[in-house]
Amino acid sequence: MKIFLAQQNYIIGDFEHNTSRILQAIEQAAAAGGELIVFPELAICGYPPRDFLEFEDFIDACKNSIDRICAAAQDIAVLVGAPSRNPVPQGKDLFNSAYFIYEGKVQQVINKTLLPNYDIFDEYRYFEPSFDWNIVSFKGKRLAVTICEDIWDMEADQMYRFSPMDKLIEQQPDIMINLSASPFDYTHAEDRLWVVKENCKKYQLPMLYCNTVGSQTEIVFDGGSIIADASGNILKTLPYFEEALDFVIWNEEDNSLELPVQHSAETLPSAPLNPVTYESELNIDRIHSALVMGIRQYFEKMGFSQAVVASSGGIDSAVTLALACEALGPDKVHALLMPSQFSTGHSVDDAVQLSENLNNRYDIIPIKPVFDTFEAALKPVFGDRPFDVAEENIQARTRGTMVMALANKFNYILLNTSNKSELATGYGTLYGDMAGGLAVLGDVYKMQVYALARYINRDREIIPEHIITKAPSAELRPGQKDSDSLPDYQVLDSIIYQYVERRQSPQNITGQGYDPALVKRVITMINRNEYKRNQFCPIIRVSSKSFGIGRRIPIVGKYLG
Repeated sequence: MKIFLAQQNYIIGDFEHNTSRILQAIEQAAAAGGELIVFPELAICGYPPRDFLEFEDFIDACKNSIDRICAAAQDIAVLVGAPSRNPVPQGKDLFNSAYFIYEGKVQQVINKTLLPNYDIFDEYRYFEPSFDWNIVSFKGKRLAVTICEDIWDMEADQMYRFSPMDKLIEQQPDIMINLSASPFDYTHAEDRLWVVKENCKKYQLPMLYCNTVGSQTEIVFDGGSIIADASGNILKTLPYFEEALDFVIWNEEDNSLELPVQHSAETLPSAPLNPVTYESELNIDRIHSALVMGIRQYFEKMGFSQAVVASSGGIDSAVTLALACEALGPDKVHALLMPSQFSTGHSVDDAVQLSENLNNRYDIIPIKPVFDTFEAALKPVFGDRPFDVAEENIQARTRGTMVMALANKFNYILLNTSNKSELATGYGTLYGDMAGGLAVLGDVYKMQVYALARYINRDREIIPEHIITKAPSAELRPGQKDSDSLPDYQVLDSIIYQYVERRQSPQNITGQGYDPALVKRVITMINRNEYKRNQFCPIIRVSSKSFGIGRRIPIVGKYLG
């Protein structure tokens, strides 16, 4: 049996786009002799649809798309994800479903059992879990069809206490097929491979795992769909960060899988890759690819084409600018340099050199005249009070106003340059350097920013070496350095990682050898600055716990462990 996997990029709520992509793949697979084609979870509407699911016409549009697919699924069977209505008056109105379509009609609807309700996921808000498990019969074979988390059982990942496969295996299936919308984080590819491997070994069945690809604002989907044999050998993964249509030959007699071309098996970790300690260099190439995709997809799906970046000569704006030029093209990125009276000459020179290396447009507008006007206007109220954070923030907000003026005038999107370390500690100015339409580095620690800079420079010097080696500074007062306000970034990032991503208590972090006073100081900063992050723009997610939609912490809270 020739089975195709369609790893596709969808737009949430764009039914014409999504359905056309699905129909095109069906046509290609059918023309190539395919007997079954598999699409990802909620492919019809795009994932995650969130509160769009509460609109009746949205669900009607999903049904209309299914009807169009039925008309195309005559000689080839289709497994495709979409919401379905719950016919029973009890429970939620919808299921998260996989439609099995063949010979022009829906033959069976399989509903998802394990609904994720953590981090970025909120499926139990909309869907009723399935309590009915049946295999799909097709051409005399028995298919165990599951949806995403339905294979992440307790034994494999310690996430759930039950696996639908434990019920489906009683019906003696011949193969496992999983429709997924599994988001990227920089260790999740290994986790997925390991879970697929463990399921194949446990149930002694091959598995076809079809994942989505593309970015939906904060969430990046990296693809990497998987073909695995009954012994748990990963025979092939589809490309990461790009669409793909590929097939496998399922030899039904011996239940083996045959690839169209020879492909070396993937090397797997012995367990899910869940680092205990912070590693700034870990999978930095994947983080780079995810950020480039996140920028590009946000602009394409929002209908924007050009970006503006506040370029300071610092490492964060340099990496953001380089990523934007790679994602959009240098002719689509405008850098605005806004030196103050405290900016060093080399900062301006570094920023100019960066734009010349990237070949993007840049302009220089000094902010001192505007700052002086603010100072004069506020003098009657400020009196003789000394220069402090108020004057520093005036400079940051002046820059924010200027760069947003360019965004408004020329229909740009402002890319924010704040990193995760700064957002964690509140080292940023609301309505100033925290302004933006999309945060590129908001889930990237400061030390990872340096690693990204080195990765960007892997073939030639794009980011000037002086930007990478100089001490970081906001340059809002004479001689200012980040180290005046923050601990050493290497230590700071490690503490933030333990508290935010690993959810370790202050006592546990201190037990790892960190100074108790420093741990308390850092966690106090993190908790105290939730109000700033609550007003921040969307962040491209690359870790297992990003600020934003995946982390819900009270603004008014006193927890310190």
